[in-house]
Amino acid sequence: MREIIFDTETTGLDSRDDRVIELGGVELVNRFPTGRTFHKYINPMGRAIHPDAQAVHGISAADLAGKPTFLEIADEFLAFIDGAKLVAHNANFDIGFLNVEFGRLGHPVIDPGVVVDTLALARRKHPMGPNSLDALCRRYGIDNTRRTKHGALLDSELLAEVYIELIGGKQAALVLDSATSQAGGGENVRQIEIIVAERPSPLPSRLTEADRAAHAGMVGTLGEKALWLKVARG
Repeated sequence: MREIIFDTETTGLDSRDDRVIELGGVELVNRFPTGRTFHKYINPMGRAIHPDAQAVHGISAADLAGKPTFLEIADEFLAFIDGAKLVAHNANFDIGFLNVEFGRLGHPVIDPGVVVDTLALARRKHPMGPNSLDALCRRYGIDNTRRTKHGALLDSELLAEVYIELIGGKQAALVLDSATSQAGGGENVRQIEIIVAERPSPLPSRLTEADRAAHAGMVGTLGEKALWLKVARG
């Protein structure tokens, strides 16, 4: 199973007028990172970056000068996500922006059936919240100290770790090796065999003679039908 954990940064919050300016993604196969990533900064074609948005991601217009347009990176991104499930935090936001960008180019919109929203997963699993990416990193002990600003690739990497925890943790690491992860196959699995060796001689009893005498005295008070007497007689 192939999944792409992805994130976007934008010039603002209105997908109809604002533009995607950073796009990052991390590939998982059978819920393991393969090492394949996608990361592009994107020229918004003159669209100004809202100050509130810049305060979140720290990307300025000067940073994007000379970067490719969405048209120039669209086919590469489509090839990267082809055939995969798409996983994002608050996915409606990111998918909404991507669909508008693809629509401008005449590409089909992304099928909502292939999209997984980790925010929705987190709200079901932790209904009392909070369920921001930072909060989930804290909940699951994931180091997010590098995240001083939002960034599409870094956030995708962190979200990949959060996603694995949300769907049940890293138990899969016990059976899948790295070669299987990268190949995408499911046949080459390691079987983990646990062998419990017998002791060469039994451990000595920890009961003292005083313990045995006290127990016998207690059983003697139970009457002739006591189960302990039946056990003692074999």
